[in-house]
Amino acid sequence: MAHVGILFCLYDHLKQLKEENIMAYMSEEGYKKLMAELKELETVERPKISAAIAEARDKGDLSENAEYDAAKEAQGMLEMRINKLKATIADAKIIDESKLKTDSVQILNKVELKNVKNGMKMIYTIVSESEANLKEGKISVNTPIAQGLLGKKVGDVAEITVPQGKIALEVVNISI
Repeated sequence: MAHVGILFCLYDHLKQLKEENIMAYMSEEGYKKLMAELKELETVERPKISAAIAEARDKGDLSENAEYDAAKEAQGMLEMRINKLKATIADAKIIDESKLKTDSVQILNKVELKNVKNGMKMIYTIVSESEANLKEGKISVNTPIAQGLLGKKVGDVAEITVPQGKIALEVVNISI
C-alpha cells in the first residue's frame, strides 16, 4: 500500500515540474545548433552505439561482458541526451533579434560591465541555458549575474550575490 502513496507523490512532483516548465528563449543560431546536434545524435551516434551493442552481444555471455555493459550504458546516456534536446527544442521560443532593444538589459543582449570595486571590465552576452558557454562570454539567463542585470540600464549598478559574496557591477554599455 505504501507503494501507491509513493506513486501519487511522484506523479504530483512530475505534474508540478511540467507546470513549471517555461519556454526556453533562444536565438535562431542556438536553435539551429540544437537541431544539428539532435540530428547528429540520432543519425550518426545512435547507429554507432547499436552496432557496438550488436558486436558485444556476438561475443557471448552477456552476464560477464564488459563491452556490452559499457555499450548499453553509453546507449542510455545517449538516449537521455536525445530526450533532453527534444524537450528543449519543443519548449523553445526563438527570439526575433531584430526586435531586441538596448534600453535595458534583456536576454540576447551583450552587456559591458565594470566591477565597481576593482574597475575590471567584462563583457557577457545573456543567453538561454542551452546556449551558455563561458569561454565565448555567453552566460545563462538563469545565473545570478544575469538575473541581477536583467532590467538594468546603462549607468545602473547591480548588487549581485554570488558564491564568493556580493559584487557590484555597473552597466557600461548594452548592445545586440
